[in-house]
Amino acid sequence: MGQNQRSQIEMTNEELVRFIDQSRTCTMATVGPSGMPHVVAMWYAWLDGQVWLESKAKAQKIVNLRRDDRLSVMIEAGNTYDTLRGASLEGRGVIVEDPEEVWRVGVNVWERYTAPYSEDVRPLVEAMLHKRVAVRLDVERVRSWDHRKLGLGAIDVGGTTGPHLDGPGLPGPG
Repeated sequence: MGQNQRSQIEMTNEELVRFIDQSRTCTMATVGPSGMPHVVAMWYAWLDGQVWLESKAKAQKIVNLRRDDRLSVMIEAGNTYDTLRGASLEGRGVIVEDPEEVWRVGVNVWERYTAPYSEDVRPLVEAMLHKRVAVRLDVERVRSWDHRKLGLGAIDVGGTTGPHLDGPGLPGPG
């Protein structure tokens, strides 16, 4: 029988918080009108230990959440098996329309992906948040993995997709 390595690769709470705080993109899944998953890539806010998203109020993902509040978010990183890590957060998406909360989420998103907030950028953030709502993920289940804990040693980036990756220590296009 093979050894179950699940517990060996789980992130600690501190590792999970740091990973979510330092990551940039998540995959958000809601239940579509036909029952099929509706999956989109999103930027997110990380406020008070919770993942928040913001979107146009009439977007399909928001329509889906109004009908069925089940929400999953996955955040992942790594280009080789030895570097794969991530977290899957499952729970309920709470749509928040309070302008102060939407603003707080919007400023956090702005700062995470653009630059520190100042009153000079207020018009840009206001435009970004026009006709938008916020969604708070109330987590019911967390699954995490960090293959770096397996001690496999470095695996070269390969395969047909390898040459298309660009980043530190990875071959660039061309």
